Amino acid sequence: MAWVSSIKHTARSGLTVERRRLEPAIALRGAAGLALVVGASLVLLGPTAAVSSAFGALQAAVATFQRSWRPRPVLALASGASLALSTFLGYLVGAHSPFFLLLLAAWTFASGLAWAVGPTVGIIASSNVAIMLVTVTLPTDLATAAGHAAMIALGGVVQAALIVLVPVRRWGAQRDALADALAAEADYARRLRHDPRAPFDPEPLMTARLAAAVTPREARRRPAQLHGTRGVAERIRPVLASLADPALGVPDEGPERDRVRELLGAAASVLDAAARAIRHGVAVDIPAPAEAALRTPDTGAILSGPAYRAATRLTALLGDVVETAAGTAGAGSEPLLRPTLPRLVPLALRTMRTECGRRDSPVFRHAVRVTAVAAAGYLLAKALPLGHGYWAPMASVMVMRPDFSQTYSRAVARFGGTLVGVALATGIVRLTHPGTALSAALAVLCAFLMYLLMRTGYAAASACVSAYVVFLLGMGGLRWTQTVPDRVLLTLLGGLLAMASYALYPAWETPRLRTRLADWLAACGRYAAAVVTRYADPAAPADEVRRALLATRAARIAWQEAHDRATHEPVRHRGLSRAAAEEAAHAVSQLGRIAMLMEAHVPERGATPVPAAAAYADALRRATEGGAKAVRERRVPAWDEVERALAAWDGEGVPDRVVRKGAGLLLRSLDDFSEALTAPAPPMSVKDAEPSGSSGSSGSSGT
Repeated sequence: MAWVSSIKHTARSGLTVERRRLEPAIALRGAAGLALVVGASLVLLGPTAAVSSAFGALQAAVATFQRSWRPRPVLALASGASLALSTFLGYLVGAHSPFFLLLLAAWTFASGLAWAVGPTVGIIASSNVAIMLVTVTLPTDLATAAGHAAMIALGGVVQAALIVLVPVRRWGAQRDALADALAAEADYARRLRHDPRAPFDPEPLMTARLAAAVTPREARRRPAQLHGTRGVAERIRPVLASLADPALGVPDEGPERDRVRELLGAAASVLDAAARAIRHGVAVDIPAPAEAALRTPDTGAILSGPAYRAATRLTALLGDVVETAAGTAGAGSEPLLRPTLPRLVPLALRTMRTECGRRDSPVFRHAVRVTAVAAAGYLLAKALPLGHGYWAPMASVMVMRPDFSQTYSRAVARFGGTLVGVALATGIVRLTHPGTALSAALAVLCAFLMYLLMRTGYAAASACVSAYVVFLLGMGGLRWTQTVPDRVLLTLLGGLLAMASYALYPAWETPRLRTRLADWLAACGRYAAAVVTRYADPAAPADEVRRALLATRAARIAWQEAHDRATHEPVRHRGLSRAAAEEAAHAVSQLGRIAMLMEAHVPERGATPVPAAAAYADALRRATEGGAKAVRERRVPAWDEVERALAAWDGEGVPDRVVRKGAGLLLRSLDDFSEALTAPAPPMSVKDAEPSGSSGSSGSSGT
């Protein structure tokens, strides 16, 4: 039943069409580049060369739609060049020689390892292998092969040139990422008005940080609105939480709470206004009621202590947000620098080499799987009495991913989309009997629809690609009866091989849940210890706190993704029940949340130190590291060392009630974590798991 439930869920998710904001201008630009390349190739070189160039232009545009913060022209050029190299090597050994099988295996293994560098590189590398399988069947001699490879590279050049000459929302992805982060904080501020302990997902802030990384050349061209705003937004997050939370703020009811709700509502309005300004590149328009609420002198008369400090800091930070969003605050902090593309190559090779040394790595196992499936699909397709045997390995390479859920959902989506696309294209061909020019036009139209609908789901994209290939090969002189039946059957074969490979050689996330949870606990412990240390030494640099916070976010996302994947896997974790996993994740998230609240009240330089905080921070750091080791070894951690440090603290006097109260709350979160691991519950399995929200409690992470 577990396998049946898993396949049913993945099939449903693969065929789901998501409602996403469409970008017709960008889709039209990509289709225009494809039309230019195909039209010029038809006129100058003939249909066969046009087919090769069409694949290059198509793939170059697809690369620019991937989630990457690098300049889109660079992605188009890199995609076109790498596809041209892949195709020429395929031409060099011959599509029907034993050496081609060796090249296919080597190239596919490398494309599987490329997922270690990132999803964008992995998708481009997989697409290169898939398209190579098609294009190597077209030319007949080496000179023609070189010409076809050149035409494929030219497709990437044309798409890159169009991006430069016809820009659509320069820095649009970066603007959206930063605006989404501010909008998420605005939504968080509104939810805090009604639920002072409302959860917050830090992923928008992490995405904004990734988007903010630029090369030195990009840093000189970045719009003023993108300078510094992210850093201010990062500092607002803990201040909002500390202002609302009764543990370190004001009571649940009364005039103080009413004033806090008013400030949170005003902050939400200001953040929304800044998000709109950054997203659309316009002036910041602050609503008058929000501005009045933040400037009123009543705050000092109503609030006091930590709550007043948080309100004062919030007002100052919101002023910084408005200035930076308006582009009037100067350059801000130093930009986050990413390596240029030439410097990225050795880093990528080093990462791939590291994955080869980790035999239990999901990426390495994916590389082995996809290599075996591509080779097996190629040999099986050649043995079958069908033409166009490359469809089977091509389908396998395109659908396979390092995790179970995506592989199975994409296999179902690929076959469903292929049936729809082939049926529609076949009907059009039989009704219209298009010539070369009309087939090319229909292929370009299908490409436009694919670009437009790409982000709505893989099934929709597969349908458009299937129709595109039917029209494209029809342009080259092949009748639909020569391609359609073979394509459907071999696509089904490729999908079945991909699904079977994961069952035979899996890389399950479920057995790794304890390790992911332990990593998150240790990261949160280091973050909390770094924050408490600042109370012991207010003059210490804040870099350690910042690094620990980023590590905590990365560990939290790793746990979230692992838990989500494990929820849909047809295997059980006999050492960690579903209920225990959720409760333990909630406790760790509360540990991070309390540390974040304490960070909002870290004393300024020159403030009175709290000597006892240093001993407590050391005990907390050691205990959480030891607790993480215990979790990995399937033991329940104990926190005696933290309790002793807290008891010693109480005997020394506490000049700052925020840090002492926070220290007690940290210990309570650790106790809750240990209690969660001892909760009796049946083993976690797909059968009783909900398809979404598997880490809903962990979404309350304060980091």
